[in-house]
Amino acid sequence: MFTKFDRDVRLALFDLFVELGQAPGPEEVAARASATVAEVRASYERLDEQRVIVLDPNSRDVWMANPFSAGPTPFRARHGERSWYANCNWDGLGSCAMPGGEGAVDARCPDCGETLSVTVSDRRPRGDGVAHFVVPAAHFWDDIGFT
Repeated sequence: MFTKFDRDVRLALFDLFVELGQAPGPEEVAARASATVAEVRASYERLDEQRVIVLDPNSRDVWMANPFSAGPTPFRARHGERSWYANCNWDGLGSCAMPGGEGAVDARCPDCGETLSVTVSDRRPRGDGVAHFVVPAAHFWDDIGFT
């Protein structure tokens, strides 16, 4: 189980993702959480063990803090002038809800390459579309990097 401190680290991580439009470094999270980098890295490990965030298996830096992705993906969420990468379209919708429930998620059709956009207003997706999940939800964590 993670601690109140871990929750504070997670919230600092999320706040900074929204503010910066990218994954913050552990130094930035430490400053926001009034902690040391070592304490933040230890918290990251606990959060990773609980599947709250996903750490890069090699560097142990934040790879995913669902709904945010630390690296480029085909899903770009926008809120006003700010934007960030999401792990999938579903996460993109969730990330629009965080800064106030307004925004859009842009993606490319895997078949034709056309840009697709789903808007979010009043915390609800708007528009027509179909989402296809290649992997059943029960198996998302079998290979979360692929899912």
